[in-house]
Amino acid sequence: MAESETRYRVGGMDCAACATKIDTAVRRVAGVADVSVSMMAGTMTVRHDGSSDLKAIEKKVTGLGYSVAPLAGTTAPAHTQGSRHRHDHGHDHRDHAGHDHDHAGHNHEGHAHAGHSHDHASHDHDRSHGHGEREIEGLHGHDYAPMTGPWWQSRKGRLTILSGAALVAAYAVGHLVPAIASYAFIIAMLIGLVPIARRAIVAAFSGTPFSIEMLMTIAAVGAVIINAGEEAATVVFLFLVGELLEGVAAGKARESIQSLTALVPKTALLEDNGQTREVPAESLSVGAIIMVRPGDRISADGIIISGESAIDEAPVTGESTPVRKGVDAVVFAGTVNGDAVLRVRVTAAAADNTIARVVKLVEEAQESKAPTERFIDRFSRYYTPGVVVVAALVAVVPPLLFAGPWGEWVYKGLAILLIGCPCALVISTPAAIAASLSAGARRGLLMKGGAVLETLGKVTMVAFDKTGTLTEGRPQVTDIIAFGLSEAQVLSRAAVLEQGSSHPLALAILNRAKADGVPVPPAFELEALPGKGVSGKVGGETLDLLSPPAARERGTLGAEQDARITALNDEGKSVSVLLVNGVAAGLIAMRDEPREDAEAGLAALKSAGVKALMLTGDNKRTAAAVAGMLGIDWRGEMMPEDKQRVVGELKRQGFIVAKVGDGINDAPALAAADIGIAMGGGTDVALETADAAVLHGRVGDVARMIELSKRTMRNILQNIIIALGLKAVFLVTTIAGITGLWLAILADTGATVLVTINALRLLRIKI
Repeated sequence: MAESETRYRVGGMDCAACATKIDTAVRRVAGVADVSVSMMAGTMTVRHDGSSDLKAIEKKVTGLGYSVAPLAGTTAPAHTQGSRHRHDHGHDHRDHAGHDHDHAGHNHEGHAHAGHSHDHASHDHDRSHGHGEREIEGLHGHDYAPMTGPWWQSRKGRLTILSGAALVAAYAVGHLVPAIASYAFIIAMLIGLVPIARRAIVAAFSGTPFSIEMLMTIAAVGAVIINAGEEAATVVFLFLVGELLEGVAAGKARESIQSLTALVPKTALLEDNGQTREVPAESLSVGAIIMVRPGDRISADGIIISGESAIDEAPVTGESTPVRKGVDAVVFAGTVNGDAVLRVRVTAAAADNTIARVVKLVEEAQESKAPTERFIDRFSRYYTPGVVVVAALVAVVPPLLFAGPWGEWVYKGLAILLIGCPCALVISTPAAIAASLSAGARRGLLMKGGAVLETLGKVTMVAFDKTGTLTEGRPQVTDIIAFGLSEAQVLSRAAVLEQGSSHPLALAILNRAKADGVPVPPAFELEALPGKGVSGKVGGETLDLLSPPAARERGTLGAEQDARITALNDEGKSVSVLLVNGVAAGLIAMRDEPREDAEAGLAALKSAGVKALMLTGDNKRTAAAVAGMLGIDWRGEMMPEDKQRVVGELKRQGFIVAKVGDGINDAPALAAADIGIAMGGGTDVALETADAAVLHGRVGDVARMIELSKRTMRNILQNIIIALGLKAVFLVTTIAGITGLWLAILADTGATVLVTINALRLLRIKI
């Protein structure tokens, strides 16, 4: 039976133990093959064989006290979801990589119009919180929807306030009527403990006997038995306060990526039969024409069909300076139109726009565990029962063997139970990883999960593709050399012949003519000369724009002109020769130039101790010229399988290799590397084939990604030290009789909150 995959929005998870309980319970449902739960994203993905009762899965989750709602349209055969994984894309998309692309302009990056995603899995963010969130009263102190309002209006907040008020009332009653003080404290304790105990029992029956709720319940009931009702009530109240703080902190981390969806405006101006009317942005269909006024946010991914304007892409790509865009340029939902009216043809429905897909990819990434996280999960599985055993031994061994007072040692055993809760330790890794994934996504750095984020920091060699990665991917005019005419006259005549051509070299000449403002009069009798160039007539002159070999055939090049062409070729430039009435009148040289930040980006890698290598299908002369400008080692004339082989060789030499390419023509090498990084402006392939993607194509972002990984691993280490250090201190002070139950619970919830806050610092880092 074919496996299917269903994604859910789960409400109310505020610590890693929540995710573990849900994971354990759902795995017990018949037919379930695998479960991935992300506390930070508030999502769950279940792989099942199709025989599973989805209602039974939902009932398990709601029984634990959480809300659950299927994400719209997410039940799909599991193999279709595999498009997210780069190893499914090992086939080669380009057969001609080894050919001599002197002009290297065939870059498809700009044409994979950022929105044709085939995985419509889960962009129903607004509806998912309101639909299907069945609450079982009293089962869970958790707050089901994200904490959007004030904390005191949430269910969790109300329960904490009620417990606190009951505790204050118990103190007042105890002061006024001391005889019934102990009963007042027991009642105050029960107000907070009953929901906790019910959750503990459900979790125990679902396969998690050692949950924090169970440890809390045992400690509180034990405290009452040994006549410490006042402390029991105080500990329950502090536990609820800690959970409330955890919920607020988790909500902040969750909002960091969800807030991206708020960038897309709710309405759009739709053109309909010559009229414009305001419609909901989510109702826009592919092919619709929308009008975007100056200062408005663009409401959908699309292509400009009229108008030219500066687009502020900072909200989506982190690019600080506005980008000038005109007809046929791709625009993204959520970016801001600057100074002119634009008409845009929609290329992606709301659920498939770039922002929605980035949010979904980050959420899915949070569900995949890093190696450190998996280790800590396994460690905590043995750690918690171990703590229970230690607490039991502390409670019974001294009284039985050394005649210690029962009350004192049982009390210490109960305190150790609370200290031993692994919440802070278990959340130390996912909190930091979620914060880093969100921080990276907001700056256009996408990483597919904790394992990718963790490996990036270990990278020692980065292998770059050339065209469209280290270079712009389209040739530009670099030199205009005139013989007897002015440079402007040479450029004008060349542009005349190239009018109407879409060849990359022709576009380079036309763009330079437009930029320099030279006149381009209409030409007559234009004729393409296959393999040689183009000819035509204008203003009584016969013009030819030819390749150097074709010009040599005509015998029009002198020795000096030939030497100039050879020198330009040695710099990796393509040369066209302009003839006016059969006489050489000028040379135009073009080259695919390095990206503006390529040199600085490679320098940043070098200063981080990471080596770099350029792998290209271009000829060795062009490769050497570009590599010389950038100061990078290179290999030229490489077919896709050659690049794959080189990556394998580097790995065998002991390097941890990241391969950076455009996500289309480097599939074999991307798959072979330890980390495949796609460069691209939000294209489907760039987002979905590699392990990571640099959305706005800056070379420097590769170094930023590696730095973010290193900071994250340092943060995780700090979190583990905080979590275990606090526990060790309080374990010693408890056994020594210095601290009691209420400080024990603070050691747990305090550590969890500290760890979460420390992880959230990653959201604010400047990279």
